[in-house]
Amino acid sequence: MLDRSAIAARIPHQGDMCLLDRVVAWNESSIQCTASSHRRSDNPLRAGDRLGVATGIEYAAQAMAVHGGLLTGQGRPPRQGYLASVRGVRFHTLHLDDQDADLQIDAERVSGDARQVLYRFSVSAAGQALLDGRAAVILDAEGLQ
Repeated sequence: MLDRSAIAARIPHQGDMCLLDRVVAWNESSIQCTASSHRRSDNPLRAGDRLGVATGIEYAAQAMAVHGGLLTGQGRPPRQGYLASVRGVRFHTLHLDDQDADLQIDAERVSGDARQVLYRFSVSAAGQALLDGRAAVILDAEGLQ
């Protein structure tokens, strides 16, 4: 299990933009994280004093980034990844900030190679599905031309 500071060491998001609280479980193909930042009034993703459900994609993207960092291994810098697309996203609510329970973020690596990875993700709270979909991540995109 990793706490917030260990997560921040593995992703580019720092300070308030590091949205995840802990990694609950992970293996070579999947990761499960939790977050409580959706309830914070100073959440940097809030718009119009609300936190829309689409921001859950960023929570999932950060879980994917942590997963990539864990797969890279201790002491090695994580590979830079860019969210290239999201597909088949289904929203099951309008807002995340009205959820009293912590968010559970699950990401499963479906396929991938040295240059790109496809994940299936879901965000839920207290067993209620909030959003799910698939995301493609391009690795080391600055080297692609």
